[in-house]
Amino acid sequence: MHGGVQHVEPWVPDLATAISTWGRLSDRLGFAPAEPHDRLRPGLNHLAFHVRSMAALDAIVSDAARHGWRLLFPERHPHAGGPDHYAAYLEDAYGFEVALVAAESLED
Repeated sequence: MHGGVQHVEPWVPDLATAISTWGRLSDRLGFAPAEPHDRLRPGLNHLAFHVRSMAALDAIVSDAARHGWRLLFPERHPHAGGPDHYAAYLEDAYGFEVALVAAESLED
């Protein structure tokens, strides 16, 4: 897709742990694996992805804890970003964060 993310390579201290968390999440979002990991590259701590629907977001969140992700702001989930923002904020064991935002409107 023109303008879409080509690939993302977060810097991680333990590749096996990263594969169990990021690998599962990227599979669920429909991404293919990127180039081999290079621990010397700069890193990042936050990515945000669109998810096709609220139901798909809920399914990813339901599965996430079993694969090393922790739900941030559970007391406000799925509206931690505001009442019209259906999203999940996840954190892996190293503190890398992911925002997942449902693409459909809450008014639909």
